[in-house]
Amino acid sequence: MKIERVKGTRDLLPEEMARRRWVFERIREVFENFNFQEVLTPTFEYTELFKLRSGEEVVKQLYAFQDKGGRDVSLRPDMTSSVARLYVNQFQNAPKPIKWYYIANMFRYEEPQSGRYREFWQAGVELIGSDRVEADAEVIALFTQSYLAVGLEDFTVNIGDRILLDEFAKMLGVEDDIGLMRLIDKKDKMGRDEFVGALREFGLDDDGVEKVLSLIEIKGLPDEVLPKAEELFTSDKAKAEINRLYELVDLLDAYGVSRWVRIDLGIARGFDYYTSVVFEAIAPNDLGIGSIGGGGRYDNLIEVFGGKPTPATGFAIGIERLIPILEWKGLLPEIKLRPDVYVIPIGDEREVRKTTIEITQGLRDAGVRADIELTGRKLRKALDYAGKLGVPYVILVGKKDLEAGKVTLRDMETGEQKSIEKERAVEEILEILGV
Repeated sequence: MKIERVKGTRDLLPEEMARRRWVFERIREVFENFNFQEVLTPTFEYTELFKLRSGEEVVKQLYAFQDKGGRDVSLRPDMTSSVARLYVNQFQNAPKPIKWYYIANMFRYEEPQSGRYREFWQAGVELIGSDRVEADAEVIALFTQSYLAVGLEDFTVNIGDRILLDEFAKMLGVEDDIGLMRLIDKKDKMGRDEFVGALREFGLDDDGVEKVLSLIEIKGLPDEVLPKAEELFTSDKAKAEINRLYELVDLLDAYGVSRWVRIDLGIARGFDYYTSVVFEAIAPNDLGIGSIGGGGRYDNLIEVFGGKPTPATGFAIGIERLIPILEWKGLLPEIKLRPDVYVIPIGDEREVRKTTIEITQGLRDAGVRADIELTGRKLRKALDYAGKLGVPYVILVGKKDLEAGKVTLRDMETGEQKSIEKERAVEEILEILGV
């Protein structure tokens, strides 16, 4: 019986893992430069945690089950809820702000497609304890710098606002503001007629539909969009939020990332827990991949989980969406998965095998990536194998050479060989490699 891997999952081979590790390291470095500290929560939580505020669509996609004790648990579909739970459990009285980051795998039962899997990785941050616009600017600047750190420059960070959408729903007389936000969030996945039909289900007449269609077209450079927003919104709450967006844009300019910033009042984001500024990154591509990450402010979530009212904001970068775009643009480095030295015993004598190991381990102890022939291949086949690996240097250890205190160093590119002192084998390699 042949068992296949589960649909929506992947086997990541060494080359792929090396590229992912490179991306993780670049992002991790930026996170830590902004003084965010790494955390990791359990892979599964009580299902109730995700039902409370993750949103209707995410709850439908939960990998939910009962454990052997009959408790309802689910694999995490995102990290924000888990981090908020961690904060409520242990850190409510800690000095603020708390700045945490994570790089971890998530799980959602959704239909696999380009850049979307049922098991996927995210790199994200949560900044807990500040309601100031400076916190929004810090997080959005970090979000932008994270993409720049992996070499991506052709992208935009589109900023929207849930307060403005909520005020817009009130202007239209729509009671189900969350439902309207969910619909607006799906607009790019729907045809115009389908979207208009769905809008009418909220009781909107022709004028109301046109207003929604006009709203979602208000997007572009901040100095072009925000004046239009001022004309559209009349409530004091909306005007205060627009002023906050003006201040946010000004602060992002101070961070040096305004080149990538756009305003898009049609962004809602999929989670119900967002309360104010929301944002997402879009990188043009031919792969069918949309948003490559996003986030926003969630000032009510911690209270929902039983904590004291605490403001918070954060984001998550979709690794399964980012890496294909980096590959498509040729931005990932060429990573060679091979040892620098391959050590081959010639013969099966005990002293030959022991010396082979000693030289190999001496190279490793000195920081050289070294491998050893372990299958008992004859010399020619062992050299062929080293050639396929692309190993630049081979050390041959034979009985006759050892009797003279020597081993043979072979340059695999030129085929040249030379006899060297056994005791200087490690030192000789270090000199050649410039280590």
